[in-house]
Order: sequence, then structure tokens, then C-alpha cells
Amino acid sequence: MIPLHGLYAITPEGPQHDLVDLVAKALWGGARLIQYRDKGPDPSRRLTLAKTLGELCQAAGALFIVNDDPDLAAACGAHGVHLGRDDPDPAGARALLGPRAIIGVSCYNRLDLAHAAQAKGADYVAFGRFYPSGTKPLAVQASLDLLRQARHELHLPLVAIGGITPDNAPSLIAAGADLLAVVNGVFAAPDVSAAARAFDNLFVQSGD
Repeated sequence: MIPLHGLYAITPEGPQHDLVDLVAKALWGGARLIQYRDKGPDPSRRLTLAKTLGELCQAAGALFIVNDDPDLAAACGAHGVHLGRDDPDPAGARALLGPRAIIGVSCYNRLDLAHAAQAKGADYVAFGRFYPSGTKPLAVQASLDLLRQARHELHLPLVAIGGITPDNAPSLIAAGADLLAVVNGVFAAPDVSAAARAFDNLFVQSGD
């Protein structure tokens, strides 16, 4: 299994005519996981695009995760699914996707949710936002102390999300983040590959 470690690039929501090209560039720059996030009304388009992105990830040796939708993850052959507060239970997603699927769970700023997710068989948990986020400006605030405590108490890979840049990311890695989940910091950059590479290099420099 590919390690759950490094840059976790999350696609922007809304129609993106060049999304396949953007994801290819992020993978070229070193993204280790891609999360496809799309709540659009056309299931056929979503499935077609998910299959294409999954093939890109497979060719690049990266993991492909679908946001919120276990059924879509199953239909496109994704490596797994990421679940939020209002999504299906991790156990239900596991029953659908099988024992080898990657199940991630958003835990916001709550360690109790992370412990519950771990007990239900999650493969990673995500905390955040850690910094002001243009994607989710009203998201709850998480702290570095929370991340340190999670690193001490949990036995799962930890994802940090929310306003992460190459400048503020080293403190998150030092506090215990195994993955940095980034949307605009990668996909809104003038050079997507260079932006992804900047994040990937942080893990090399940290010795992880």
C-alpha cells in the first residue's frame, strides 16, 4: 500500500474544464494523494471524470480518494473515500468498499471524534482549519496543541487542512501532521506543479 504521507491535494469545487490537466500537474509536482471533491448534479459526468482522475493517480503511483460519496468511490474504483460530519458512518463505507479501502474522516477541532473514527476503523483522520481558509472561511479553528495531542494519543496518520502554505506548513509537520491537505495553495497557483513540489519538498527537508 502507498504510504499515507505527503501532499494531499484536494480538487476545487465547481466546474473545472481543465481539472484533468491541473491534477496531472499536481501529481507531476509530487502530490501523493488526490481527493476529488465535486457535488455537481450530473452523476454521469462525475463518474467519467472520477475514472479519468483515478487512472492518472494510478499511473503516477498516487492514491485517489473521493469526497463524501462511497457509492461513487466504489463505482470508479477509487482507493477510498473521505467522510465529513454529515456523511455515512465509516463502518458503512468499509462494508461497501471493502477491507483494503482507505477511509478518512474529518474531525475538525475535536479529538473525541478522532478517537471514535479510529475505533470505527478509519485509516486516517483530518483536523482543521489551522489557518484562515478561502475555501471554508467559517470552518472551526484547530490548534497545533490539538495536533500534538492527537499524535500522542492516536495510532493513525494525521491530516492537517485549512489555509496551509509552504511558509506555515513546517509547524504542522513538526506537530505531527503526516499529510498536508491543500486546495487553493496548489490548484490556484500560477504554476501548479511548482506549488505541489514546494509542499513535497517540506517532507524531504523534515526527514519524514
